[in-house]
Amino acid sequence: MSRNDALRAARLRRGWRTVEQAASGLQAHGQQLLDDVHFTVSARTWRRWEGERPGWPAEETAAVLHDALGRWPEDLGFTTPPGWIRPDHHEEADVRRRQFVTVTAAALMPGPVTTQHVDPALITYFQEQLEGHYRADMFLGPHDLIGTVSAQYQLIDKLVRSAKGETRRGLLRVGAAYAALVGWLYQDAGDLGAAAFWRGVTQEIAVRSRDPHLIGYSLVNQAQVRTDLGDGYGVIDLCEAALDDADRVVPKVRIMAMQQQAHGASLTGDRTSVDQLIDRAAGLVGCVDDDLPWGNAVRRTPGYLEVQRATCYGRLGLGAEAGALWNQVLDAVPATARRDRGVYMARHATAAAAAREPEQALEIARSVVAIAVETGSARMRRELATLERAMRPWHDAPVGRDLAEILVPVTEGS
Repeated sequence: MSRNDALRAARLRRGWRTVEQAASGLQAHGQQLLDDVHFTVSARTWRRWEGERPGWPAEETAAVLHDALGRWPEDLGFTTPPGWIRPDHHEEADVRRRQFVTVTAAALMPGPVTTQHVDPALITYFQEQLEGHYRADMFLGPHDLIGTVSAQYQLIDKLVRSAKGETRRGLLRVGAAYAALVGWLYQDAGDLGAAAFWRGVTQEIAVRSRDPHLIGYSLVNQAQVRTDLGDGYGVIDLCEAALDDADRVVPKVRIMAMQQQAHGASLTGDRTSVDQLIDRAAGLVGCVDDDLPWGNAVRRTPGYLEVQRATCYGRLGLGAEAGALWNQVLDAVPATARRDRGVYMARHATAAAAAREPEQALEIARSVVAIAVETGSARMRRELATLERAMRPWHDAPVGRDLAEILVPVTEGS
C-alpha cells in the first residue's frame, strides 16, 4: 500500500478531517499531557506519517499518539524498530499469563488423588449443567464463564481418577465436552493459543474415552481453530480425518465436519466444494436424533447450515449472494441470541460493502457496535475489523467517516 491507512483511519475516528487539524490537535494534546509548551507536531510531519515510509516517532510522541488515539504506534502503521516494547506490554502479558495459568491448572492437576466412590448419577448432573452453560454463553459471552466451566472440568477430572468402568467412561465423555466448551470460550475471547491448548485437551480425553463420536467432534473443534487462523488446508485435513470412518459416527458429527470443511474450502477459494459440502450436510439434518449433550448447535441454531454458507460466501467475496442469505438467516434469529446475532449482522454488513452498498453496511454496523461492547466478544470485534477493511474504498466519503466514528467504542485502545 502506498499510504498509512491505519493512522489515517485513526485520525478520522478522532475527528481530525485534515492533516493540518491532526497536527494541530496532537500538538495541543501533547502540550497538555506533557505540560510542555515546546512539544510540536507539524502538518509536514503528519503527512509523512501517513505516507509510504512513516518511520518511527520519538518516545514522548509515541506516548502522546497513544493517549490521543488509543493505540500504540505499531498499531498505527509506523515502522516498528528492533527491540521496541510498548510500555504496557509486560503488564498486559502478565495479566493474560496469570489468567491462563490459573485456568489451565484445571487441565493439569497432578495426581494421584484420594480414592472416593463416584456415583454414576454425577454424569447426568454434569450433562445438565453443561446445557445451562451453553445457554449462558449465548447471553453472557466468554469472559464470565471461563473460570466457572474450567473449575467444573477440574472436578470432573478429579472424579475420573477414582471412577471405574462405565462411570469412568461416562465422565470422560462429559469431561471432553467441558474441555471443548472452555476451548470455544477462549476462541471467542480471541485467545487462539489458549483455545488450541484446550482443543488439544478435548482430543486427548476423547481418545481416552474410546468414543468415536467424540473423537470426530474433537477433530472438528481443532478445525475451528485452524479456520480462525486462516489455514484452509489444515481445516480440510482435520475434517477429512473426522469423516474417514463416517459410518461409525452419528449424523450430527458428520454434519459438523462437512460444514467446517466448507469453511476450509472457502479459505482456499473453492466455491464448488463449499456448496457441495453444505448441501450434503443439509441432507443429513433430518437424521439427527442423538441425545449427546454437545454439538447441538446443529439443531439449536436457526438456519445453522445457511449461516455457514453465508459466512463462506462472504469469505469468497460473493457480497450479493451472502447478503441475500443473511437477510433470510437474521429473520429467524431470536433477539435473545444477541452475540450470535451481532456476529451475523457484522458479516452481513461486510457482505453489503462487498456488494457496493456502503450505506447499508453503515446502518447495520450501528447496531453491531452496541452488541460488541456489551458482550465483549473478540469474534465480533474481528468481524468489525473485517468490515472496516471492506469499507476502505469509502474512507474519504461521508459514509466512511461516519463508520470510523461509529467504530470508536470497539477500536479505541485495541
